[in-house]
Amino acid sequence: MSEKRRTIAFLMDYVGGDYQSEVRFGIERAAEAHDVNLVIAFGETLALPGEGGAAQNSVYQLIGPETVDGIIVASATLCHHIGIEGMREFFRAYAPLPVFSIGMAIDGLPSLIVNNGLGIELSVGHMIDVHGRRNIAYVGGPANNEEAKARADAYWGALAARGLPLDERLFAVGAFTIDSGRVAIRDILDRGVEVDAVVAANDKMALGVIELLAERGIRVPQDILVSGFDDAFIARFSKPSLTTVRQPMKRLGAQAMDTMMRMLDGEVVQDVALLDVELTCRESCGCRVQASASLAPSASATRDGPSLVAARRESLETALRRSVAIPTGSLDGWPGELLSALEDELAGREGRFRHALEALLDAAGRAGAILDHFQGVIDVLRERLGRPPSGGGGVALYDALERLWHVSRIVISSASMRVEGERRLTVELAATYLSWSAQSFSTCLSLPSLKRVLASELPVLGISRAAVSLYDDAPEAPRGVMRSLFLMEDGREVDPPAASFPARRLAPDGFLEGRERTTMIALPAAFGDEEKFGVAVFNSGAHELIYDALRLQIGSAIKAAALHREMVRQVEARERLEQERVRQESVVAARIQTTLVPERLSVAGLSLCAVMKPAAEVGGDYYDVLATADGGWLGIGDVAGHGLAAGLVMLMIQSMVSALTRRDPRASPARVISAINAALYENVRGRLKRDEHATLLLLRYERSGRVTFAGAHDDILVCRAKTRRCVCIPSSGVWIGAMPSIQEMTRDDEFVLEDGDVLVLYSDGVTEARDAHHEQFGLERLCTTIEAVQAESVVVIRDRILKEVEGWCPSPDDDITIVVARYRAPRQP
Repeated sequence: MSEKRRTIAFLMDYVGGDYQSEVRFGIERAAEAHDVNLVIAFGETLALPGEGGAAQNSVYQLIGPETVDGIIVASATLCHHIGIEGMREFFRAYAPLPVFSIGMAIDGLPSLIVNNGLGIELSVGHMIDVHGRRNIAYVGGPANNEEAKARADAYWGALAARGLPLDERLFAVGAFTIDSGRVAIRDILDRGVEVDAVVAANDKMALGVIELLAERGIRVPQDILVSGFDDAFIARFSKPSLTTVRQPMKRLGAQAMDTMMRMLDGEVVQDVALLDVELTCRESCGCRVQASASLAPSASATRDGPSLVAARRESLETALRRSVAIPTGSLDGWPGELLSALEDELAGREGRFRHALEALLDAAGRAGAILDHFQGVIDVLRERLGRPPSGGGGVALYDALERLWHVSRIVISSASMRVEGERRLTVELAATYLSWSAQSFSTCLSLPSLKRVLASELPVLGISRAAVSLYDDAPEAPRGVMRSLFLMEDGREVDPPAASFPARRLAPDGFLEGRERTTMIALPAAFGDEEKFGVAVFNSGAHELIYDALRLQIGSAIKAAALHREMVRQVEARERLEQERVRQESVVAARIQTTLVPERLSVAGLSLCAVMKPAAEVGGDYYDVLATADGGWLGIGDVAGHGLAAGLVMLMIQSMVSALTRRDPRASPARVISAINAALYENVRGRLKRDEHATLLLLRYERSGRVTFAGAHDDILVCRAKTRRCVCIPSSGVWIGAMPSIQEMTRDDEFVLEDGDVLVLYSDGVTEARDAHHEQFGLERLCTTIEAVQAESVVVIRDRILKEVEGWCPSPDDDITIVVARYRAPRQP
């Protein structure tokens, strides 16, 4: 059984910065060379306790022996706020795993740093010794960053060693960003101090310095010289190109991985290893582009042919190796191979040197070397091989070499432009894909929709393996447990395991292990500084912009889903509360409605019966029967709306009808309705601040059979005894409560009942009841029902109507009210 492949974690604050990208490149290539798995975890710069950032940095806390065998930390990217003491505490949390620090020396831990002091010494010394500057400003890095401290100390030391005054006004602190460089140099200039050169602690701040100087009309390098530190990618293409201290960032990563492997093998390693830096002079200090390892040309004369190279081979190999920084060991023998090709070229094998140079450029490009630096290779060869003596074959050889150098420079420039073009295209494509994916992620309002977006967008972004896992929020789940939300293998979504797993494993069992070596990138699924949801793990290989964008997009999408879920929950809760309120109001309204129904129906000359059945949402149906000495009053109506408010309006109507008709039993129905309207309008609109209104029909019945009526409601039905057919008598009034006065639109009408006639009053819950096909019961069907049982008692008529309506509509959504009266004329004496 083969031994399990080792896994190394690399922790840093950001996956796409200039420094971070270069160091990560070196670590990834070294991991390939050592055949180990690599997990790159990034969040943000570590914050002091209580200052936020815990959610974005939560992924660091999940790295441990459950997943990895050793940890490499880019300390220089994490320490800006917490300083060396905070980093010591950070490293202690990973015991007993072997750990390694890049960019900061941690007591008792193996560390790898660059010679920061030498770099600033070279830069400040160049400004003073070569360019004669005396008023050199310095833009330093964060106060808690150990590299920034070392560089700042070197600045003061370089000035003191040359006897220059130490002027605090020339010193400002930045944050390793372009904007902070702008702010720092602005502050220095605003102090009124004379400045003739600026040294910055990194390239981004130096570029910010150049931008601010340009805005103030100060030219670089004509007025002020500027230099940086790092030799970041952008330094070579700024305008002017930036003089800088080149630190071997890819070599930092590669050597860190090499040392970690030695530690895992039980070897004793150096506590603190130091890598040298070099000054690369470009336009911003007034120098032209030159190889940092440029050596003085040999004074000896050249020989003809291959012996020209052979005589200087050892020194040439040393000079060439120093002229270009190639991060990996795969190209260690390149100077010798290139010189052998040059010997073949000079021996008559035309094109041999060019082909070897092209192959070297291809391999160096894959290894992450800066192809422009190979122009320095040509400079070294041209200087070292020297100018041959005049006359004879020496002149011809010299001319041939000059043509070869010219062709070589063109080859290097073309290769460099091609690489830069590919990089630009990659960035443009990544930005385009991200803009498309951002639209999809921004519309995710649920976790299922997020899974669909991940399945469709990740392959487009160059990601074929992914595991997005969320903390298990089940009440019974222990802390530190996750459940898989989304899983992708070979560019296709697969079903995630149902079982939860320890959060410190980062992904479901088996995802980080496999037969093939892998490099995975782990990032927090979080929102803001405090809300952490889980972890996302993706395969490496996509553009670095992709990963940081996905960190923000996934976190925001999960937050949006949570907000939407909470909003739906609150809406549902409000709906339940509203439903309960309506239910309780309906209970009260039903009690009002049914309690106010007259207990006894007794009017001289009329056989009476009635029924009122409130619907689920009780409306405001009203009916009443009031006996008088000479007959009586019948009333029916319907308040618009449902619930308690409708019940209160109905209560007002019943009270006012009862009061007005008792005060004047022979009152005009039209006047009674007009008076009720005025009072109702004032109460409902003015006092209750509502807009309920109602239909109301009042009938004043006299013992002689004469009926006077007014108001607006459904048609009055009279089934004549003589014809056994229904007659519809329309009401012609208007709603009450809708306008202040209806007196002009309300009048009395009359009809006469004959012996045996049946009078039917009803609410629209009868005629507007709908069946399964949404067809209404209707007035015609109601008349047919009445006519079929016209000869029966009023109770039979009422019950037949109710049965037919309920059979037509088993679940009516409106109140049903039916009043049936049969008239018996007085007997003649």
